[in-house]
Amino acid sequence: MISVDKFRDIEMRVGTVEKVEEISGSKNLYKLTVNIGDEKRQVISGIKKYYKPEDLEGKQFVFVTNLEHATLMGQKSEAMILAATDENKDKVILIKPEKYTDNGMKLT
Repeated sequence: MISVDKFRDIEMRVGTVEKVEEISGSKNLYKLTVNIGDEKRQVISGIKKYYKPEDLEGKQFVFVTNLEHATLMGQKSEAMILAATDENKDKVILIKPEKYTDNGMKLT
């Protein structure tokens, strides 16, 4: 269990995926360019087998934006897209706002 205070430290913001790119040599990863309001971030995500680029581009999703940056397949990831999944990861459902909202809006 984590405390409510620690949970409040997690910054979740709405962002629009502007571009989806393949990563050479990867079967699972996409490189996303995401507009999170005041800036654009690069996000590396293992959702390739669940989503096509056209399912993502131009759409809004929820991202964790205050994680330490990670490097995957030589690519820097500056946030994490949130998803729901079953135990076996047979299904991955990305979390998105119910209706269009401003990029960068924080979840509370």
